Amino acid sequence: MRGLVPDLESPTQIGPMLPAIYQEDEFAMRFVGGFDDVLAPILLTLDCLIDYFDPALTPTDFLEWLASWVGIEVDEAWETDRRRAAVATAVEMYRMRGTISGLRANLEVLSGGRVEITDSGGVAWSTKPMGPLPGQESPRLAVRVTLPEVTERTTKAIDAIVTAAKPAHVVHRVEVVTP
Repeated sequence: MRGLVPDLESPTQIGPMLPAIYQEDEFAMRFVGGFDDVLAPILLTLDCLIDYFDPALTPTDFLEWLASWVGIEVDEAWETDRRRAAVATAVEMYRMRGTISGLRANLEVLSGGRVEITDSGGVAWSTKPMGPLPGQESPRLAVRVTLPEVTERTTKAIDAIVTAAKPAHVVHRVEVVTP
């Protein structure tokens, strides 16, 4: 939660707006100076409000709240740049959700690595009803992510992303490797 910021000056101070008789009174100027201290963060936030809605410019402590607006959870262990990229591409990722290219793009943004995906499905059309289905009979998904450093936490996070993105009936395998 944002609050008082030490030594932050208000862009619009109240003291100079008072009639001259009050500007000469030391107590009155100190009294309204307290309002300036309280209002300064609010006024400065309102002056920069548009930047709070831009993932590239928003303050780090506001980024998680902005992520909740687009329906994603950012991991605190991620670097700030990766969290900003996840929020910035969230809407585009939702548009591609459920596709191999969408899963690949999502994993590349969230992991920062190179992603290879192999699935057993297929797409076909036919002018005859009840034709053979494309792909293999049992659906499978294999995901390989190449990262400079592999940890157990990273592997679990990537597995969780794949689990959330794939259809529930599809069996998957995640492999995280180093180059």
